[in-house]
Formats: sequence, C-alpha cells, structure tokens
Amino acid sequence: MSLTRTASTFAPPVMEARRWLDGVSHPADRPLLNVSQAAPVEPPPPQMLAAMAEIVLNDPEAHLYGPVLGLPDLRAEVASRWSAAYHGKLDQAQVAITSGCNQAFAAAIATLCAEGDEVIIPAPYYFNHVMWLDMSGVKTVPLAPGSGLIPDAEDAARLVTPRTRAIALVSPNNPGGVEYPADTLAAFRDLARVHGLALIVDETYRDFDSRTGAPHDLFSDPEWDDTLIQLYSFSKAYRLTGHRVGAIIASVERLAEVEKFLDTVTICPNQIGQRAALWGMRNLDDWLAGERQEILNRRKAIVDGFPKLAAKGWELLGCGAYFAYVKHPFDIPSDQLARNLVKEISVLCLPGTMFMPDEIEGGKSQLRIAFANIDSDGITDLFNRLASLTP
Repeated sequence: MSLTRTASTFAPPVMEARRWLDGVSHPADRPLLNVSQAAPVEPPPPQMLAAMAEIVLNDPEAHLYGPVLGLPDLRAEVASRWSAAYHGKLDQAQVAITSGCNQAFAAAIATLCAEGDEVIIPAPYYFNHVMWLDMSGVKTVPLAPGSGLIPDAEDAARLVTPRTRAIALVSPNNPGGVEYPADTLAAFRDLARVHGLALIVDETYRDFDSRTGAPHDLFSDPEWDDTLIQLYSFSKAYRLTGHRVGAIIASVERLAEVEKFLDTVTICPNQIGQRAALWGMRNLDDWLAGERQEILNRRKAIVDGFPKLAAKGWELLGCGAYFAYVKHPFDIPSDQLARNLVKEISVLCLPGTMFMPDEIEGGKSQLRIAFANIDSDGITDLFNRLASLTP
C-alpha cells in the first residue's frame, strides 16, 4: 500500500517537542525556559492594536474576500520598499501576499515541481520546507554544510541532476542563524541560472540581519526574476504570527501560477492581517528598529556569554536573527538530550536531528536555541543551567 501525502513525512517538530512537556512539572525557582520556537510571543504594539481595532470596526471590506494575490496597496508598498532597500527595480505585479511564509514556499514549489522532481536544500534545514517537499512527492537533496554553516555553490553544482528544479536557501538562516554573504547568494544565483533552475531565497528574518544596507544585490540584476523567488514574513517584524501574512516576490508569469494555488487553498490572505502589515510598514519604522536592536543585543549576549559553555566542551556553530545553533559535548544523541533537558533543567529546545537528514553527520550532536523570547537575563539563566549538566 502506498503512503498518503501526509504519511510520507514526519510529525511537526515544534508540536512533537511540546508533547515532551506533558506530565512534567517545574520548580518555582526554575521555571520553564522555552527556546524551541522562533516566533514572538508578545502581541503587536499598542498603536498597531488600536489601528487593527479601527480596521475591524470601520473597514467593511476587511471582512470580505479580497484579491487572491493580496491587497494592492500592500503589494505596492513592498515593491517600493524593496526597490529602495535592495537597489533594484520591483513592480507591484511581481509581489503577491500569502497566508504566511510557509504558504509562500508551498506555492513556489507547486509552480516549480512535479512528482519525482528534486530541490537542493542546505543542511541544517528548515524542517517545514522538507515536510512540504515530502508531501508534494518532491525529493529533498540535502547539501552538506560548509565552513561556518555557509553553503558552497560548487558543492551544490555536483548535486544537480536532470530532475533538479530549484535550490532553496534561508538567510538569515533557520536554524543556524548565520547570514549568507552576498557573494554566496550571487554564486547560487549564477549556478541556478546556468542550469535553468529557480533560486528560492527565504528572507523571513531580514528585519533582524545584523548588517547595514542591502544584504545582497540579487535584485539589482535587471533580469532577477528569471531565476530568483524571494519569500518574506510580516509575522516576525510586526508580531502578526496569528494573522498569517507573508509574501512571495517573483516574475509576473510565476505569480500567475501562484494565483492558481492560492485561490484553491485560501482564496485570499487574511484581510485584517494585510491591513495591519501595511499600517506597520507605514508607521512603525522606528519601533521596528528598536525590535531589531533588541534582537542584536540578545545575539551579543549569546556570543559574550558562550565562553561559560565553551569551557564545558560546547561549541557555538552559528548565531544570528532568532537563533543560536550549538554542538553539545555529551555522548548521547541530541534528540534524547533535548528530552532530558526538559526534566533535568526545565529547558525546551529542539535537537539537531530535526534539522539534519540521517545521511549527513552532525545532527545528533547539535541543538537549536531560539532566543527571541528570552532577554539577556534569560540567556544568562539558560547558560547557567546548561553549564550545570555533567556528562
């Protein structure tokens, strides 16, 4: 009997990890530190909540079906801002709004791949990308991590076959946190173009990149849309996770195919969420700059505090955006260690086995720490707890 689409992939990792909490109590002086999920837990800022309330009460169209490819004003705002930020030329017609960035990836793959096709993804990878490829009958071809978790286009070139349809990158990276250099992204763009592939670049965490200026020059190429598909999420920037608002930037021809997918799955993106995202882009630049700085401060706290763990044999493999990706020193696989951490030190994090295929070594000695929801004091507490562990 053949597997169904959903049976062809694994259980959602974040939901699986939450089940490790069942039946476990935590002492009053050692509350749970949940560093498992890369999503803000705070609601949008008060001024955005007020704007959203106004939308709910006084914008009747916010409660109706809208355009399948999204609110025209939001699409135009993204095109304008991206053109300025990336020193390129983007048109509103090259932007579509989706129900979160995961749907943007799903839509892109639906336009690119048929049963048995292949997509190259660097490991460690974002597990939901692999889950969607599995459920689409598409083979994930893992690319072993390069130095500093930066993938190498020359290594990827050796994985291209007649069934390859795309290369998918995430920068700043989930789970590794690393920011891919502009030269790396350009090399992958050139590789994809030579082979007639799509280059998917997921920039969900672009608002928290530590670099100033454009992180790459892909959009400055006048022919960018013959190869590049960029994905984005408003959820992290404006705390709109529950409203599911993302974006896909691609050629007009590609978006005509995307429209078929979106119309069938959700008909239109969340109307209130779209309007909130537009309001945020027009009114919250200073607030978002403060959010970015806070994340950068937490990243610094990770780097500055890590010597405490390094002295115990831990290694910091990558750090940036919402994530620290670490190597543990213990002689047990990371999936077992992660379960033990819940009971022994009240820490919930995800093991590297959730981000690495069995055929590439490393996952069993790695953990992902999502630090977006713990401040500097929480990071100090986390490191103290981890340092207390003995082999």
